[in-house]
Amino acid sequence: MTLRLLVIGAALAAATSANAAPRGLTVEDLASMDRVGSPSLSPDAARVVYTVRSTNMDKNRGNTQLWMIDLRAPRPVPQQLTSHDASAADPEWSASGDAIYFLSSRSGSSQVWRLPAHGGEASRVTDLPLGVDSFRVSPKGDRIAVTLAVFRDCADLACSKKRGDEQEKNKATGKVYDQLFVRHWDTWNDGRRNVLYTLPLDAAGKAGKDPVSLSGTLDGDVTSKPFGDRGEYTFSPDGQRVVFAVRVAGRTEAWSTNFDLYDVPAAGGAAPRNLTSDNPAWDTKPQFSPDGKTLAYLAMKRPGFEADRFHLVLQDVASGRKRVLAEGWDRSIADYRWRADGRALLANADDVGQHRLFALDAASGKVTALTGQGYVADFDTRRDTTVIAHATLSGGAQLYKLPANASSEQKPAPLTTLNAARLADVRMGQYEQFSFKGANGDTVYGHVMKPWNAQPGQKYPVAFLVHGGPQGSFGNSWSYRWNPQVYAGAGYATVFIDFHGSTGYGQAFTDSISGDWGGKPLEDLKKGLAAAGEKFPWLDTANACALGASYGGYMMNWIEGKWSDGFKCIVNHDGVFDQRGMAYSTEELWFTEWENGGTYYDNPEGYEKFNPVHHVKNWKTPMLVIQGDLDFRIPTAQALGTFSALQRQGIKSKLLVFPDENHWVLKPANSILWHHTVLGWLDEHLKK
Repeated sequence: MTLRLLVIGAALAAATSANAAPRGLTVEDLASMDRVGSPSLSPDAARVVYTVRSTNMDKNRGNTQLWMIDLRAPRPVPQQLTSHDASAADPEWSASGDAIYFLSSRSGSSQVWRLPAHGGEASRVTDLPLGVDSFRVSPKGDRIAVTLAVFRDCADLACSKKRGDEQEKNKATGKVYDQLFVRHWDTWNDGRRNVLYTLPLDAAGKAGKDPVSLSGTLDGDVTSKPFGDRGEYTFSPDGQRVVFAVRVAGRTEAWSTNFDLYDVPAAGGAAPRNLTSDNPAWDTKPQFSPDGKTLAYLAMKRPGFEADRFHLVLQDVASGRKRVLAEGWDRSIADYRWRADGRALLANADDVGQHRLFALDAASGKVTALTGQGYVADFDTRRDTTVIAHATLSGGAQLYKLPANASSEQKPAPLTTLNAARLADVRMGQYEQFSFKGANGDTVYGHVMKPWNAQPGQKYPVAFLVHGGPQGSFGNSWSYRWNPQVYAGAGYATVFIDFHGSTGYGQAFTDSISGDWGGKPLEDLKKGLAAAGEKFPWLDTANACALGASYGGYMMNWIEGKWSDGFKCIVNHDGVFDQRGMAYSTEELWFTEWENGGTYYDNPEGYEKFNPVHHVKNWKTPMLVIQGDLDFRIPTAQALGTFSALQRQGIKSKLLVFPDENHWVLKPANSILWHHTVLGWLDEHLKK
C-alpha cells in the first residue's frame, strides 16, 4: 500500500508540474538535477546496476547511491539498492552475479562493500587502516585489487597511517621539497603515492588483512593523479595476472607523459615487467580479451603531448607482437570494452561535435558507428547487450539499451527518465549545428541555441561561449558547469564554435592550435560568429558577450586586446593572463612546453607571440574575472594580474573568487552563485 501511494503521489506531482506554465531552465534546476552514471551489466546481462547522484542543497554536497534495473522485465523499472548518508560508488558485479561490490565511506573511511544482488544488507569487504581509492574484483572471485595512498618507504599500512596522522597533528606546517610535483591540480604533495595492492577473498567475499603490493617498487602512482581510475589496471581472465599503467618518472614527472604498462602476478612475488618500454609516450587502459590471448590498450605516439591521438593497440600475449587496430580511423578513443565473443571492441570518441559509440572489428579494424547524435558518456557490454549513458544539449544523461544489431540509425530503448517530473514544465532551447569556412579555408563546425521562448521575427542577445582544453569540443552534450540551456533559460541565444584545435575532426585539426593559440582559433571565432549571424537572423551578434574558462579564459584576455570592439562584456574564468608566469607556475609542465615549443628559457618567443599581457593597452571591454583559489593549473596570480590590469586602466570590472574551489566550481551553492553572478553581468550589459 505504501509503495502504491508513493507511485500515485509521484504521478500527481508530475501531472501538476506538467500543467504548470512553461518556463526555461534555471540555475537552481541545473544544480538540483539527478545524474546517472557507471552502468555495469551483470554477467548474464539480465540486470544493470548504476549510480544516481542527487544533490543535498542543505548539506551543500552531492550524494551517490546504487540503483538497478531488471532488463528481463516487460517494463523495466529502476529499483534503489542503497540509501545512506555516505555515498555508494563504482559498482562491480561478482563473477557469479550474486552480489555487487562498491565503494563507500559509511564505516568512517572509504572501503569496499558487498551487497547481495537479491536483497539484504551490505557487508564490509575490506577493513584497512587506510581509505581505498579504487578496486577491482578478480574474474575468479578469489582476490581483490585495491589502490591506497601510502608512504612508499613504510613497511606496512599501519606505518603509513601513523605517519599521516602525525603530519595532521604537527603544529609546524612547513614542508620542504626537493623535486616537482610540489602540488598537483588542487592538492599539495604530502609525500604519499598511490600504490596497487591485492588481497585474497574468502568464500563469503571478505578480504584478508594483509595486502600484497604490486606496484610499490615503482616510483609512480597507480592510479594516476589527479583523475586516474580503475580503468588503469585489470586482471587477466584467469585471475592470475594484473596489468597496470604507471608513469615512472622520478624528477622528470612534471614534464613527462610516459606512462607504461606493467605485468605482475596477481598474488605478487615477482617484480613488475614493462610491456611497453618501446613507446616513450602514453600507454594506458589495459583490457584482456575474453579468452585472455590478447591484451588491448590505448597508446599515444608523441611523448610530452597529452592531446595526441589515443590509438587502440592489440598485443598477442604469447608472442608479445603488437598491432594498431583501425590505424586509418582518425579519431582519439576515450574508452573501450571488449565484446563477449572477442571479435570486436566497442569504443567512444569525439566525432564532429558528437561523442559517439563505435564497434571496431578485432580482425579487420572496420569501424561501425552504433549511435548517432549526442554524447555517450559511459557504457557497458555483456553477451549481446549494451547499455549506454547518453546525453544531448537538450537533456542530461539517461540510460539506454542498444539493440543487438545496433546502428547509428536505430533508436536505443530508454531505461531511465531521471528529472522528468522535476523538469516537466521546462522548455529547452532549440539547437542546431552549422559549419563555415574558417582559418585556411578549412571547414569548421559550431552550434547555435535559441532562447527557450524564442519567437519568430525576434532578435536575441548572444552569449558567445568558448571552450577550454584547448584540445576539447563544445558539442552536443550536457554539462553541469558550462551549459547553454542555462543561458537559453535566461533569454539568451548562444553560439559556440569548435575552432582549430578542437577534438573530433582528425588529429591534424587538433594539432593545429599548438604554437598558434591566438592565431587560427581567433580567426575561427570571428568568422564563426559572423557566419552564425548571417545564417540565423534571430541572433543579435551586435549585442553579445563572450565567455570562456581555462583556454577559453585565455581567449577572453586575447579578445580584450585583439578583438576589443567585438563584445559588450566578457566573462573570464581561470584564464591565462601572462604566458611567462604560467610557464613557471603551472604544475603539469609538459602542457605549456608542448603548446609553446619548449621551455620558456629555451624558447621565450614561442610564449610571447600570443601573450595577452602585451596587449593590455588595447583593453576596453567590461570584464567579470572569476578564479578558484585552489586552481594550481592556472594559479590565482593570473586572475589577479587580469583584474589589476582592468582596474588600473579604469575599465569596468569585477572579481569573483572562490577560496574553496579548484579549476572547476563544484559545490552546489558556489555553482549557483557563479551562475547568478555571470547572468547578472550579462543582464547588466545586454538587457539595458
